Parts: sequence; C-alpha cells; structure tokens
Amino acid sequence: MNINSQASRTLAAPPAQLARSPVTSAYADKPSSAAMAERDAKPAADAASGDAAVSPQQQAQQQQQITELASRDREVRSHEQAHAAVGGSYAGAPTYSFKRGPDGQTYAVGGEVSIDVSPIPNDPAATLRKMEVVQQAALAPAEPSAQDLRVAAQAQVLAAQARSELAALQREEVAAAAAERKAEAQAREEQEQAEQEEPAAEVQQQSFDLTPNLQLYRRLSQLQEPAALVDLVT
Repeated sequence: MNINSQASRTLAAPPAQLARSPVTSAYADKPSSAAMAERDAKPAADAASGDAAVSPQQQAQQQQQITELASRDREVRSHEQAHAAVGGSYAGAPTYSFKRGPDGQTYAVGGEVSIDVSPIPNDPAATLRKMEVVQQAALAPAEPSAQDLRVAAQAQVLAAQARSELAALQREEVAAAAAERKAEAQAREEQEQAEQEEPAAEVQQQSFDLTPNLQLYRRLSQLQEPAALVDLVT
C-alpha cells in the first residue's frame, strides 16, 4: 500500500483543512509478473476459445498465472486491510483495482485506503493521540511502502508539534495554579492579621482612665483629720 496524499503536504495548512491520504498498494508499483502472465495468457485464451484442444504446456502456463494472481490478491488485500484495521475511524474502506485471470476470475492487483492526517483544531492532546494512530496505521503492513513511510513521518512531525503545544499549555496551567495558591495564601494571612488586631482594639475601647479617681483619693487623704473626742467625766 502506497499512501499518495491528495491534499497539500504543507504542514502549516489551516487546521480546519482535512488532509486525506489515499493509500495505494505497494504491489501496484512493482513490475508484475502476473501482468506479464496475463498478457501472455490472452493469446492462449484466444487460442483456447478457437481450438478446444489446449496443450499441456498451455495449461501449465495458465495455472502458473492463476497462482501468481491469487498470491498477489492475498498480499494486496492483507496490506490494505492492515491499514484500515489499525486506522480505525481515521481510515476509509479499502478499494481495489482488479485483473482478470485466465480462469475468468478477477484478482486484486492494487489497492487504496484513505487516511485522515489533519490535526484536530485547538486540541493538541487529541491531535497527539490521532497522529499516534495514523503513524501506527501507516506502518501496520508487514512491508510498508515508501509512501507509507512518508505518511508515518508526516504523522510523527505533527505529533511532535502537538507535544510542544501541550507542554506549553501545561506550563501555563501550572503557573496559573501557582499564582492562585499565592493569592489564596496572602488572603488568609491578611485575614489572620485582621483577626489578631481586632481583640486588641476591643480591649483598648473597654479600658478607662483611673486618673480622676486617684486624684479624688489624694484630695481625700489631704483633708484635716477630725479632732479627737474628749469624754468629759462629771
């Protein structure tokens, strides 16, 4: 499966723009012995249709072509289904191109799976999770193609950007939480200080000046003592 992106590969594209990467089978790009066999099989089939008698050599050649086409069909389907299974909701259903064999059956010789490689706007955490899935989907087949590797690299770059954005948001959250805790501690300290000053103010208001009473006491002490009483005895 080769992943041929139909969308712009500019990573700075607007986040809302969807990038769907169609994935074509790696086997579609290989020189096909099955295609050559099909080409060779056509005159053989024509000859067979014109002449009921088919030589053993022709039968063996046709059987070899069928075997190669069947093997190619299994490889292509396995490749595309691996992408689709791992990609989950981000991957489309596999589509195939077919060849007809000497036996009249059709065999898949190429395939494609579209994968959404667009970041999720304003959500770096979700983008990171998505790009991890996309990367795993691109590398899911046993033998990823060159285009599979390019899509995996693109997902890796977007994942790194998402990690950077997520780290910046986390730093901002930590700083905001620290500022909030500092403000709360300062408010508590001011409240405790006010509570400590309030009783002292109440005591001061309840106190009174004893100076006038002391002055009265002094005046009373300075009064002339009364004369002693004399008992007259008659």
